[in-house]
Amino acid sequence: MDCTVLIVDDHPSFRASARVLLESEGFHVIGEAVDGMSAVEEASRLKPQLVLLDVQLPDIDGFDVAARITGHPDSPAVILVSSRDSSDFGPLVSRSGARGFVPKAELSGERVQELLL
Repeated sequence: MDCTVLIVDDHPSFRASARVLLESEGFHVIGEAVDGMSAVEEASRLKPQLVLLDVQLPDIDGFDVAARITGHPDSPAVILVSSRDSSDFGPLVSRSGARGFVPKAELSGERVQELLL
């Protein structure tokens, strides 16, 4: 699969491990961002096919970022990630425009692929 990815997370260790994991499964990581505002800017500049987006960011939350970057034609797919369980977020995931949610501990190329189909 030749899918371009922007990874958004404020923890460098998670960005690094997500990059290794996704690249080992055929994804092409083209950028990283550390907070919501830079995520919106990088998504606009890099035009990734997928944004892997942490829910808890230091400035604006991932739900708001997802809503901002998915609301137009040719917008990237967004998959939200968090160390918390999806049950903590209720309907926020579906309302945000994201394709879905994957707990960080369960992140895999296969889970991402399922949400992109």
